[in-house]
Amino acid sequence: MTEAQIKLKRTESILLELVPQALGQMNDKRLHELDIIEVKCSRGKSDAKVYINPHELTQAQKNEYLRLLRKARPIVETYCLKDQGWYRCPTFTFEFDEQLEKSKNINELFSKIAKRNKDEEEV
Repeated sequence: MTEAQIKLKRTESILLELVPQALGQMNDKRLHELDIIEVKCSRGKSDAKVYINPHELTQAQKNEYLRLLRKARPIVETYCLKDQGWYRCPTFTFEFDEQLEKSKNINELFSKIAKRNKDEEEV
């Protein structure tokens, strides 16, 4: 791993801690319950995607949370700047992590295939 990659991972790790702290200090209680899964920075650290656990939320609820997060983005960025003393902070983009749902579906498919194979072996 190169030095640049190490710095990028370190920044992502710091942001993974800071973003929930910043959201926890917001007045809107709905933002306190969000579960941040991962933060991925671009190579130049100018942008960062913040992945959120979708928890069984409906699409309307997801849209509402994304709207709230877009409004809160400058406050979260300012919090990170002040906490770390950085010159600039990545511009955050908030997204719900759909990979968890996809992996659940894949695991269910594998379970069905295994069950079908077991049933075929018994016959």
